[in-house]
Amino acid sequence: MKRGILLATEGFESAPLVEFAGTLERYGFESLWLPELFGREPFATAGYLLGRTERISIGTAIANVYVRDAHATAQARQSLAELSGGRFMLGLGVSNATLNESRGHSWEAPLAKMTGYLDAMDAITVAAPRPARSCPTYIAAHGPQLQRLGAQRTNGVITYLMTAEHARQSRERIGTDAELNIVAMFLAEADPEVARRKARAGIKVYVGLDYYHREWRKLGFTDVDFADGGSDRLVDTLVAWGDAQTLQTRAAAFERAGATRLLVLPLGLQTKTGLDLRVLDALAPTR
Repeated sequence: MKRGILLATEGFESAPLVEFAGTLERYGFESLWLPELFGREPFATAGYLLGRTERISIGTAIANVYVRDAHATAQARQSLAELSGGRFMLGLGVSNATLNESRGHSWEAPLAKMTGYLDAMDAITVAAPRPARSCPTYIAAHGPQLQRLGAQRTNGVITYLMTAEHARQSRERIGTDAELNIVAMFLAEADPEVARRKARAGIKVYVGLDYYHREWRKLGFTDVDFADGGSDRLVDTLVAWGDAQTLQTRAAAFERAGATRLLVLPLGLQTKTGLDLRVLDALAPTR
């Protein structure tokens, strides 16, 4: 199973961000993935980092298909892959209705929206040199319909804040050829009270979203688990916390479930005194 890091980069100034990417290269992580939130634009950030690193791949997880048309995305995909020697990976997603509508976009059914977007991208010829190898493309997908679309039309799917059981079900749905990229939160904290407090802060936004409730209910959780910031059972299932062996055991569970790549979201990475690299120490391929 490949291992990468998912990082919201806004907390880093430019030079420390490049230094951190270099640290990931030394640790043996094969990829660094950039979300699209309210700060740095992911394609611009990817280009910046690809130009200042040597081996690590840079991906978007995920780029919102509502905020840029398919032609712009096709151009960015091909340009970044070509100029980096094939080290760019594209992750696409529909984000959520509330966010997109707040930005002036009309929400569409996710399957129809993503299908139309992929159709438009497939129809585009970019008038520029082609990369030495085609850019891997993935879509964010938790449910059966979008996951089947990802398996049929792209290199695979990306899931976020789901369980090893969900990974197993996803692998069954997408088959053996498509890639399954799992984003999971990891926290190097052994004290249960402290760990759960930090974990609840990490999942706070998602515990309030009905979309995640629907997916988690399929995995056996109920409304009781979504109250008051999340039950201990929900928190402990969604966020791996503990010592190095515990974190390694959780990572291994995703591998057994069929994950192609584990995208580690390290909680507590940035502290007042510097970077806490214990999650990286526990999960780095070369450590």
